[in-house]
Amino acid sequence: MKLIFLLVIVSIACIAGSQDWAKSKVDASPRHQEWVEMKYGSRTVKSFVVYPERKDKATVVVLIHEIFGMTDWVMSVADELAAAGYIAVAPDFLSGMGPGGGRSDSFDAGKAREAVSGLFPDQVTGDLNAACDYAKKIPSANGKVAVAGFCWGGSQTFRFATNRSDLSGAFVFYGTGPTDKASIDKITCPVYGFYGGNDNRVNATIPDSEKVMKECGKTFQPVIYEGAGHGFMRAGQQPDAQEANKKGREAGWKRWLELLGKM
Repeated sequence: MKLIFLLVIVSIACIAGSQDWAKSKVDASPRHQEWVEMKYGSRTVKSFVVYPERKDKATVVVLIHEIFGMTDWVMSVADELAAAGYIAVAPDFLSGMGPGGGRSDSFDAGKAREAVSGLFPDQVTGDLNAACDYAKKIPSANGKVAVAGFCWGGSQTFRFATNRSDLSGAFVFYGTGPTDKASIDKITCPVYGFYGGNDNRVNATIPDSEKVMKECGKTFQPVIYEGAGHGFMRAGQQPDAQEANKKGREAGWKRWLELLGKM
C-alpha cells in the first residue's frame, strides 16, 4: 500500500510539474499580464489577459483552452500572442466550477478533464460572449476580435463561430466542426483549421465539415501537418518534443500569425 501511495504522489507531482517549462516563460515575460473577472447574469468568469508592447491599437484573440482546463501552457500561448503584437484573452471555463468555487487550478490531477467534458454548451457560449464583449471594450483594442482554441477548445471555436456574428476569424486547432447547415449558415467569418497528420479521430470529420461549409458558401481552409499528432501545438514545445510535432507547431504558428496579420 505504501508503494502504491508513493507512486500516486509521484504521478501527481509529474503531472503538476509537466509544464514547468511553460510556467517559466510566463513568469519571465516582460509584458503586462493580469487576471480579470468578467460577469454576466449570476456567473463570473476569470480570464488571463496579456497585452502587447506597441504604440497603436491591437486585435484581440480570445483563446479557448484544451480539455485539461486552464494550464500554464495556455497562459504561455497568450503571452506569445502578445509578444507578436496581439491582445490575448484566455477565459478559464472552469471558473466557479471547482472545489470551493475555484477554477481549473483547484481540481485534483485528472479531474479537470472530466469537468470540462461536462460543461454545458450554453454556458461555454455565455462565457465566450462575455470574453468577446470585454475584448470589444478594451481601450487599446482596435475592435477586431478573433477566437482560437485547441482540442476541446478547437471544437468550441468552430461551434462558437455559429453563435457570434462579429468575429473577424476562427482558428480551429485539431477540433471537430458542426455539420448542421442551419448552424453553419450563421457563420460570418473565415474558419481556419490546423490538424495533425496522425490524428484520424479528428481528421476523419474534416471532409464533412468541408462539404457543408462549401455548400453554405462559407470559407473553411484546413491544413494537415504530416507526422504531427493530436495536440502538436503543445507537444511540439515540450522539452521532449518529437521532431514531427516540432515542425507542425512551427509551421502552424507561422501560418496562424500570417492569417492574423491579414485580418
